[in-house]
Amino acid sequence: MSAQHTLVVLARGGYAARGVLYLIIGIFALLAAQDSTKPKDSHKSLEALLSQPFGYVLVGLVVAGLLAFAGWRVLQAIRDVDHHGTKLKGLVIRAGLLAGGLLNGALAFFALGLLISGVRSSGNAGGGETKDLLAHLLSWDHSNVVVYLMALVPLGVGIAHIIKGWKASFEKYFEADEDVMRYVRPVARFGLMARGVVFLEIALLLAISGSRYQATDPPGMKEALDALQNLPVGGLILMVMALGLIAFSAYSFSEAAWRKINMDVPGVTKT
Repeated sequence: MSAQHTLVVLARGGYAARGVLYLIIGIFALLAAQDSTKPKDSHKSLEALLSQPFGYVLVGLVVAGLLAFAGWRVLQAIRDVDHHGTKLKGLVIRAGLLAGGLLNGALAFFALGLLISGVRSSGNAGGGETKDLLAHLLSWDHSNVVVYLMALVPLGVGIAHIIKGWKASFEKYFEADEDVMRYVRPVARFGLMARGVVFLEIALLLAISGSRYQATDPPGMKEALDALQNLPVGGLILMVMALGLIAFSAYSFSEAAWRKINMDVPGVTKT
């Protein structure tokens, strides 16, 4: 197998792993619309998955896929295989891809920690050093400035997802005919915009918390979905968001099947 073909397989496997993860989160969020004790974030969803029959095998596959996806995101950012360019817009997109790669890598190591240490110690697996670093950063006199800067990341991701879903700009990266895209398009648009709303809410939670931010318990997807659930008719809103995350999962599976995987990478021989 050539190096190019290996990279393509890893990239497609990474998109599929992201699809599996968001499918799990979406299903649990859907259940949480009726039972608020159900998990609503990636960490708790992975822990719940681990407790299922063949859970270790499933989580192991997710770990492998997330590591592949993280590597693909870093490759997209550093080598610019999707040709975003070096102008401001392109650099912002590539920075977002790099951040996504690092976050997926961190999540993969968290899941790997679950496999190694087991469920009994999973509450502390993979997160201690990160929390210690956050605690150190936020011990500064003007640590709230750091929080506001951190809020810009999910804010940018959320806006980008909503624009991408609204304009359906993702289509240019697909190698599928119209018979396929007429089904993929509406599902992908709904999924991207739903995920965008969740990220915008995470940014809002960070911005509102300011100096009250808790380093040991930063707001994430769980807190964003909890906030939605606490709104009037919150159960219905959460159900819609859960369906949106499941739609994003379907979009990820579609990328695994039909996305163009460009490999114009120096040092990688084309077949």
